[in-house]
Amino acid sequence: MAGRRWAGRCAALAVLLAAWTLPRGGSAGRLFLNEWAAEIPAGPDAARAIADELDYDLVGQIGSLKNHYLFRHKSHPRRSRRSAIHITKRLSDDERVSWAEQQYEKKRTKRASVRDSAESLFNDPMWNQQWYLQDTRITPSLPKLDLHVIPVWQKGFTGKGVVITVLDDGLEWNHTDIYANYDPKASYDFNDNDHDPFPRYDPTNENKHGTRCAGEIAMQANNRKCGVGVAYNSRVGGIRMLDGIVTDAIEASSIGFNPEHVDIYSASWGPNDDGKTVEGPGRLAQKAFEYGINQGRNGKGSIFVWASGNGGRQGDNCDCDGYTDSIYTISISSASQQGLSPWYAEKCSSTLATAYSSGDYTDQRITSVDLHNECTETHTGTSASAPLAAGIFALALEANPDLTWRDMQHLVVWTSEYDPLAGNPGWKKNGAGLMVNSRFGFGLLNANALVDLADPKRWRSVPEKRECIVKDKSFEPRLLRANEEVIIEIPTTACEGQENSIASLEHVQLEATIEYSRRGDLHVTLVSPSG
Repeated sequence: MAGRRWAGRCAALAVLLAAWTLPRGGSAGRLFLNEWAAEIPAGPDAARAIADELDYDLVGQIGSLKNHYLFRHKSHPRRSRRSAIHITKRLSDDERVSWAEQQYEKKRTKRASVRDSAESLFNDPMWNQQWYLQDTRITPSLPKLDLHVIPVWQKGFTGKGVVITVLDDGLEWNHTDIYANYDPKASYDFNDNDHDPFPRYDPTNENKHGTRCAGEIAMQANNRKCGVGVAYNSRVGGIRMLDGIVTDAIEASSIGFNPEHVDIYSASWGPNDDGKTVEGPGRLAQKAFEYGINQGRNGKGSIFVWASGNGGRQGDNCDCDGYTDSIYTISISSASQQGLSPWYAEKCSSTLATAYSSGDYTDQRITSVDLHNECTETHTGTSASAPLAAGIFALALEANPDLTWRDMQHLVVWTSEYDPLAGNPGWKKNGAGLMVNSRFGFGLLNANALVDLADPKRWRSVPEKRECIVKDKSFEPRLLRANEEVIIEIPTTACEGQENSIASLEHVQLEATIEYSRRGDLHVTLVSPSG
């Protein structure tokens, strides 16, 4: 981004700490499509009338977003390097339209890196290679590795009745280690607009990513094929949305797909992890997140699990990724077989917890299914960590289906383990007395502790969320100079004496508009009143 100006909205999360950044400003380098998204409060009849009057084809409603529609102009090219401002203005100026935006292609990268008695529990040939689910150490110097899943299975929780969908490049649903758990109601192809998410085959097996992620969650047990999924009796679907042009409308449709049926959405992708990009959900995708947490799972809220990113070698920071960094997602980082932060892992305040994945070239990787009804032991990156987390959350939802999306975040915070990763630098104790690290969040997921705490007899659902908005009306713009810092103090009483007063802190979001030449030269720190 050198030589270019950017403006980002940064946010931070305390206790469940995160930041949210969105791109603003110019459209240089974008490829605009013959697609317009519009919000039309009067509904479908008004949308059809507008399409007829303004020479559009009405494609249909965007995902689950009520009164949001997608249009294609009948006389506009399929793609263009320039936005059609005059067409957008004509649509926006219509009094029946409250908002309109031309869709443009978004770059999204898949987050795979480029590089005891449990032994007889299952007959699946690769079960004994799933080191992150059981202690398979050959070298005693390695730490004991365990996500504590086996004790949960022994209690009878295997993900039964829970539906997970993987947002990615497709799902080879007829794979013999997936088929029995495949859920067509949790599946769709938004690249080709049909109900079959089957991946496109090519000589390089480019579109293996989604199938591998789904296998980690829902590989069948005891069928003498590949390995065992974390939630091996759950139902799994696939959304094919990365094998083609990605737009805000496609992301919104994917994030908001069938939220009354799908419980957990697992995503191992995001904006480019190049250390330069600052981008987050567009207006439609953001609304889909909000719809999901408010309306999904019959009002209990969809669970969104996101891989934190693989840009560590490029100095990337996942706080500049508005998906992993959203308060609505559970951001998952990686730890290697040696209990270390891998070379690809990113630092940021928004990471909530960690699961295992690949590390150095000598470390084992993650086992899953692969394209063409094959198996693999080479799944890598934070891509492989997020599905493990999604599977663990499915076990918790089976144990307590009444958990809300916020309950799940609290359970993750209170049960994740610091000790297995304690040898890494960067651990600090927060105001709640919990250890937290910008590389690992609150620590390594512990499935047994999480499910035990989620027990309906023990867990009391968190109270209704309150929001206290603080505006500094006296603020004047400040100039950022090289090698200097700007300190801004924002006084607040946390809405004391009002209905929305804050007694305990869950999320903090700071909104700021910043213009700066290079993202990597700027560091933003949010300090609480207690320091």
